[in-house]
Amino acid sequence: MRLRLGQTPRSGLKKGEYYVPLVLNNTLHYNVAMPPENISKVVTQVPPKKSFLQDLKEIVLFALTILAILIPIRLFIAQPFVVVGSSMDPTFATGQYLIIDELSYRFEAPSRGQVIIFKYPKDTTKYFIKRIIGLPGEKISITNGKVTIKNKANPGGITLDEPYLKFEANTNMPEETLSSTDYFVMGDNRPASLDSRSWGPLPQNLITGRALLRLFPFGTAAVLPGNETQ
Repeated sequence: MRLRLGQTPRSGLKKGEYYVPLVLNNTLHYNVAMPPENISKVVTQVPPKKSFLQDLKEIVLFALTILAILIPIRLFIAQPFVVVGSSMDPTFATGQYLIIDELSYRFEAPSRGQVIIFKYPKDTTKYFIKRIIGLPGEKISITNGKVTIKNKANPGGITLDEPYLKFEANTNMPEETLSSTDYFVMGDNRPASLDSRSWGPLPQNLITGRALLRLFPFGTAAVLPGNETQ
């Protein structure tokens, strides 16, 4: 801070007053007439320039605040997932970048047709992406690739309409009853998918979350990509 005092009387000044331009960082902030005893008061009102350490402290505090917000989001609410493999073609392709919603299933049960990410029951260090086909307590069977579901609403059975399928397989599976905590999941590319048809129902506690956002490639960006709730 520099204080410049012009001591030459000017037009309009009373006796004993001086013209005081106050310059901070080479910028003129105000220019007033005042007696000498008030000059010190003006100076004390001007905040001192922050030191390097003060600036560094503010930057560190800002960074810690951001981390305190982002880390819980990353651990408990949402996390990234990159698709690998062709089991969900054509809905999802290798290299697509997704954001997984880990929070919703804490308040509501997964629904048929939703695309989920889960830990592979045979090796929980690996994560798979599949579509929910059968729900807890239902009976499911497959005949020539067509899925039949029996539940309280449809005790005689209903054949699922699956518009997302492009690659079908003439799979056959005898009727299986799911427990109260199990889901039946399959990939959209049925001939190339390792899913519940081979390794059995998926326990609910292995579900990580549902596909919330597809961010990359930008041309395929979408909210709730592949969602076909029935």
